[in-house]
Amino acid sequence: MAQPILWFREVTKADLPSVGGKGASLGEMSHAGIPVPPGFVVTAEVYRDFLCCGDLNATIRDLLTNLDPEDSQILDETAQKIKQAVMAQPMSAEAVRAIREAYEQLGGAVAVRSSATAEDLPEASFAGQQSTFLNVEGAENVIQAVQQCWASLFEPRAIFYRVQRGFDHMTVSIAVVVQKMVQSESSGVMFTKDPLHNDGTKIVIESVYGLGEAIVSGALTPDLYVVDKGTLKMAEQRVARQPWKLVRNPQAAEDLDDANIRVNVPHEEQERHKVEPADIEELARLGRHIEEHYGLAQDIEWAKADGRLYILQSRPVTTNNELPDELKLVSAQVLLNGSGASPGIRAGQVRLIRQVSELHKIQKGDVLVTEMTTPDFVPAMKRATAIVTDQGGRTCHAAIVSRELGIPCVVGTEMATSVLKDGQWVTVNGTQGVVYDGRIELKQERETKRPVAKTATRVYVNLADPELADVIAKRPVDGVGLLRAEFIIAHIGEHPRYMLDSGRGQEWTDKLARGIQAFAKAFHPRPVVYRATDFKTNEYRNLKGGSQYEPVEENPMIGYRGASRYIREREVFALEAAAIRRVREQYDNLYVMVPFVRTPEELAGVRDLLAEEGLRRKDGLKLWMMVEIPSNVILLDAFIDVGIDGISIGSNDLTQLVLGIDRDNARFHDAFDERNPAVLWCLQEIITKASQRGVTTSICGQAPSFYPELTKQLVERGITSVSVSPDMIEQTRRIIARAEKDLGRLPPQEAPAKALAGGSAGI
Repeated sequence: MAQPILWFREVTKADLPSVGGKGASLGEMSHAGIPVPPGFVVTAEVYRDFLCCGDLNATIRDLLTNLDPEDSQILDETAQKIKQAVMAQPMSAEAVRAIREAYEQLGGAVAVRSSATAEDLPEASFAGQQSTFLNVEGAENVIQAVQQCWASLFEPRAIFYRVQRGFDHMTVSIAVVVQKMVQSESSGVMFTKDPLHNDGTKIVIESVYGLGEAIVSGALTPDLYVVDKGTLKMAEQRVARQPWKLVRNPQAAEDLDDANIRVNVPHEEQERHKVEPADIEELARLGRHIEEHYGLAQDIEWAKADGRLYILQSRPVTTNNELPDELKLVSAQVLLNGSGASPGIRAGQVRLIRQVSELHKIQKGDVLVTEMTTPDFVPAMKRATAIVTDQGGRTCHAAIVSRELGIPCVVGTEMATSVLKDGQWVTVNGTQGVVYDGRIELKQERETKRPVAKTATRVYVNLADPELADVIAKRPVDGVGLLRAEFIIAHIGEHPRYMLDSGRGQEWTDKLARGIQAFAKAFHPRPVVYRATDFKTNEYRNLKGGSQYEPVEENPMIGYRGASRYIREREVFALEAAAIRRVREQYDNLYVMVPFVRTPEELAGVRDLLAEEGLRRKDGLKLWMMVEIPSNVILLDAFIDVGIDGISIGSNDLTQLVLGIDRDNARFHDAFDERNPAVLWCLQEIITKASQRGVTTSICGQAPSFYPELTKQLVERGITSVSVSPDMIEQTRRIIARAEKDLGRLPPQEAPAKALAGGSAGI
């Protein structure tokens, strides 16, 4: 037998065939300095040797031959027979001894988790296929739990999954992770991209009191926190009432299923935040680090105990849902509201499922309604047209599986099983989290079935995450109107001055160039407008080494940022310019945009710095400037005189500085509005002046994404291009097409060449 036990410190991703996805991930994270509780892995070789003993292998093959996985009853009976056969066969003395000795070194309560070699991989992952046992104590109980994990490889859900995915039952092996148990005060899950909207710029964190199994199972509706990945600032938060929590059973019996119990949460604590804001920021930072290590968005389990945060496991996010097509509902009665967990709208008949034994009732096209789903529900979920649950959040089992299956799901309704009736027709809106009465007629406008609207006004996209470049480049978009550097730099993780002073300036340049190149290559020959670094001092301080170089400012929003930094720290800006130059040597579609320019003299200074690094307009470089400060509007002629090809309106900063409102202050949420007459006056002045001077105008703030009516006004005033978030690409193009039609403008292929000559310079 090969080495039966491997400690996390001995494991890397190269050991995946022996330790499975979960084991390999824990080993990788341990090596990367992530706070992972210690543990070991019972290797897949031990399981394979176990199968070869006696007639077990042949018995399993015979039972699975000609099995119809769609027949729930036969599937359940077959699975039960196989599991009994696995548990009846004794484990080898060598394996028993190895597990016992390793456990005695670890000691105390442990978590015993399955780690199948086809589990937790990007191309083959389903939530919770095999068993997990928490708070297991004693060597004999650990050995029993390991064998039960082996048996769980033949749960009905696992058999069904392998048939659907074309895996040979006997070639899928299973390792078992044994990890020091964290007695968590609070715990939860974290996605390093928003799984509902496929938004790689956000991190989604859910939390509950006690053990996190209550989230994964959907038994509790968790607190929700959405964090901006680049800045680590809170974008959204919602606190859920938690009446009970799952904790270790102090009088646990030998039964492994009795190791944890529910206890009531004191009434005064039920509606409090389950973790502190500092914990959310630190978790987001860890999530970003883990994603950077793997190069893929991650689904992470975490826990907090004794004031420390721990990462329990991490696996790739396997869902890739876009927002659904535009769907307009005819008048309808709302029966339930919950959380939209998987997008789309579908109608079907309700099938109430109160226990696993009733799953055979689900027929193709039914709406599965239950308190919460578990991994045993997967075969039935495959047949359902939509899913509605009483409990759960965006990352519960029902949500994860629904997104992978591509069916609408609404979770956390609290009363679906009591309000809805068996056989009742309903329409499930998984995007908005609503369940309507009846089979509602839907008016659908599907982008894939109609030609893309052609417009004279360009439609650009705002991007920051290199991971999205290839995906978004396939959409009907004319280029990137705002490539934010902050996301790439946040992934580098170290302050540029710190790396420069450490003799690693070239490394910083190399990493930045790789990130920028991903966009230039994906969109070539369409333009990619790269906004030079615009970190504020508080954001720079969060990078490794940043506290050595950054002052503490009372108001970083109007502090040491943008063009001012480049001029005062020429050698640091030279690192960034070198990265831009390197990418432009291969891809001439990369433009440079200078942010937060306070005076024409600053713009001239940055222009000269770029020229010193070999980036000149006369050599084909397109130089743009952000217009986001009132002085930019007042002195626009003077800024244009410096020599620029285009401007882009940063409506976020422009609005806050025109109205004197901190855009991050929740108290002014209603007052911060780009449609304010003072802001609209500025927009008109900018577009008119730039058009007179032959300079292209764009807008890259969030305003067009939030207010489609503003997009129409901008087109009417003659803006050259509009840059929006990815989810608004198609809708914005339709809005522009309608506005141009009303104005009598022709799309590019129909318009005379001279009609577009002035309006497309620099594009």
